[in-house]
Amino acid sequence: MPTDRFAILTDAAIDVLAELGMRGLTHRAVDARAGLPQGTTSAYFRTRRALIEAVVRRLADLDRADLEASRLPAPVGAPADDIAAVASGIAALLDSWMSTARNRTLARYACLLEATHRPELRTILVHGDASRAQARAMLAAAGARDPERAGDHLVACVDGLLFDRLAGAGARTAPPPGTAANRADLAVAITMLLRAFAGGHPETERLGG
Repeated sequence: MPTDRFAILTDAAIDVLAELGMRGLTHRAVDARAGLPQGTTSAYFRTRRALIEAVVRRLADLDRADLEASRLPAPVGAPADDIAAVASGIAALLDSWMSTARNRTLARYACLLEATHRPELRTILVHGDASRAQARAMLAAAGARDPERAGDHLVACVDGLLFDRLAGAGARTAPPPGTAANRADLAVAITMLLRAFAGGHPETERLGG
């Protein structure tokens, strides 16, 4: 558990968002979730807007740390072993966002919806920017014809896969999050995506045949 007050309060706010949604995010609710005296959250974040912006910064920091820790290998030359390793790494990351970090993922979606009304939040919530940069570099190494566009499309598809497993039909039909079966199933889907978006490289064309 974090020891600094900023992390304690924002992590509590993330849990409140995941459980109650944006309307349930209040200073009082965060105090209660954190187990701190009433008025603690408002002493650190005077307005609700300041609290939301702090939560978004915390989400961005945690997402960035996850992406850096994943250390996904670049599928140079796109041999089968490398594609499998990349797909497995992405699958493990997604599975963690569906299981141990489920609350954080739900809170991120709540903040993204809020950002449709408050664009300044998007400049803080940089999860998409970091993952797109990583995907572009990976697909460039794999020989994709247009790694910039392919990377953006790959991230959009992976984000859709994550959302489907949390809130869509996949939440009912896919293996339970946090299991080897879920990671294996995700890896199959991601392997197909990687082969499709790295298209144009002779090795990936052969793999897809």
